[in-house]
Amino acid sequence: MSLHPVGIIGTGKYVPERILTNKELEAMVETNDEWIVTRTGIKERRLASAEEATSDLALHASLKAIAAAGLTAEDIDLIVVATITPDMFFPSTACLLQEKLGAKKAAAFDLSAACSGFIYGLATGSSMVASGMYKNVLVVGAETLSRITDYTDRNTCILFGDGAGAVVLGRVEEGRGFQSFELGADGSGGELLKVSGGGSRIPATAESIETKQHFIHMAGNDVFKFAVRIMGGAAEEALVKAGLTKDDIDLLVPHQANIRIIQSALNRLDLSADKAMINLDKYGNMSSASIPVALAEAVEQGRVSEGDRLVLVGFGGGLTWGASVLVW
Repeated sequence: MSLHPVGIIGTGKYVPERILTNKELEAMVETNDEWIVTRTGIKERRLASAEEATSDLALHASLKAIAAAGLTAEDIDLIVVATITPDMFFPSTACLLQEKLGAKKAAAFDLSAACSGFIYGLATGSSMVASGMYKNVLVVGAETLSRITDYTDRNTCILFGDGAGAVVLGRVEEGRGFQSFELGADGSGGELLKVSGGGSRIPATAESIETKQHFIHMAGNDVFKFAVRIMGGAAEEALVKAGLTKDDIDLLVPHQANIRIIQSALNRLDLSADKAMINLDKYGNMSSASIPVALAEAVEQGRVSEGDRLVLVGFGGGLTWGASVLVW
């Protein structure tokens, strides 16, 4: 069976209106703007309104991506939502999104791989288009991390924000589209970044709420070391699989977690900062939404041209990582 070449035929993004600045955080926890900017590169982040849930953010981004692809919701065959902050346990956020979009023909499911979720979603969706199973696949990374962030914990509350990014995958001409994927996981690092409460191991109780088990807990230094090692490494592996070298990269679109982690990846790949799409100063870490939002902004800003070779790379809780090489 010959596989069809698959690429991104439409992008879209949405970030909530509410901005939480470093200055505001200074009034909430013991921190300051200079400390946050120096260590993370983050100046502000977006927070969903009380009325907005993950499916609402996903809807705005998806409508833009579908329109950019020149399609309607009826043309979508499959919806994959990468998220760690679903509206609820079930039904999936993808099913809720399907109903909001009116994408009646689409199959739908959620995917959980934390900040690597969008890359995992691309690999899953593109393989279904490549095989001929589906024609148009909507892949969304959407998060309302503010709902699981402890705003009394100065180590984590400075990092996270809300948002959604979406792409439509479809067939493209030969030589274009996805050239490779590199996915990985190391479950032995699962304890380093987690929300332990609310599942079958620690169901919601007065005690689990009291002990803040429903919030993000992170061993920051350990995650930082892992990320520095894996970001450049995963990108290199994806390039090797695609038969390309570091010199072939036109744009790096990294997970927006920390400016020092992005800088380490740039150093390893011998890339200057102008070869990377960086927007974490405005949005912070949006987990699975960070790569698709950055990609959509790069497209909006005219930083992506036909034939450009892009590397998308991320890492996250699990521990997980993913990278992809794409010819636009």
